[in-house]
Amino acid sequence: MSETVLTGGCQCGAVRYEISAAPLGLFACHCRECQKQSASAFGMSLIVRRAAVELTQGGTRTWSRKADSGRTVSCVFCGACGTRLWHAKEGFDVVSIKGGSLDTALDFSNAIHCWTARKLPGMVIPPGAKQFAGEPTW
Repeated sequence: MSETVLTGGCQCGAVRYEISAAPLGLFACHCRECQKQSASAFGMSLIVRRAAVELTQGGTRTWSRKADSGRTVSCVFCGACGTRLWHAKEGFDVVSIKGGSLDTALDFSNAIHCWTARKLPGMVIPPGAKQFAGEPTW
């Protein structure tokens, strides 16, 4: 793999990964699935090319579900502690790294907010933030 840009892993330390390319975007997803998965108001997702992610330690497990689009989303997590690490959506060459699994905190000031039609009442999106009521359009 080429030069490491970011590193991360699970909560118990059994799984580690490296990202070798610059991220493509940072999202705050307000859909119900991300709220459930994160047990919070939204999910934080760093979008990177699938080929740039390398598992460097441990093993992962995968759980799959159908997205609103009908595509299958593969949810990758540590088999020991259950920490969600990334999601891969069928038909896309990118993965959604779960922001909290990174070793270095992300600057969230320019995050794009998606599925804002499903955000929790009282959740305030920063003025001027790019946002989509549903799935972002590319």
